[in-house]
Amino acid sequence: MSTPASATSIRHEIVVDAPIERAFSVFTDGFGSFKPPEHNMLSVEIAETVFEPRVGGDVYDRGVDGSVCRWARVLAYEPPNRVVISWDISPQWQIETDPERSSEVEVRFASETPERTRVELEHRALDRHGDGWEAVREGVDNEGGWPTYLRRFADVVAR
Repeated sequence: MSTPASATSIRHEIVVDAPIERAFSVFTDGFGSFKPPEHNMLSVEIAETVFEPRVGGDVYDRGVDGSVCRWARVLAYEPPNRVVISWDISPQWQIETDPERSSEVEVRFASETPERTRVELEHRALDRHGDGWEAVREGVDNEGGWPTYLRRFADVVAR
């Protein structure tokens, strides 16, 4: 028995008052400027969050002590229209080392006007995480998940 795709993915979107190039740049180059600091799997405070802007790059947190937690891989990088990253975090909120057990986050940027951009986020294939995948869905879909990231992203873009 298969689970419908709509049940194994979530979608959120936001419109920001910025050209598409700026929206894309803030989302990728500035990811650490809106990622909540409490979203941290390191044993120390995060010094920076790095989004390597290329296919094959990583998304990782570097701790104040130099430790690193790589929690995503860049699967597609198509400025200024689209980026796809893996979600290498298990249902136990630990790093997932098996790429077959990772979901994907696709973020699309669409210019509504020269100064306004719609940002559409889809977190899909959540069932790839295996037993307990529903907890991942609930975590990323609830108020503390992607909605918070998108709100904070919009605040940074507005500055």
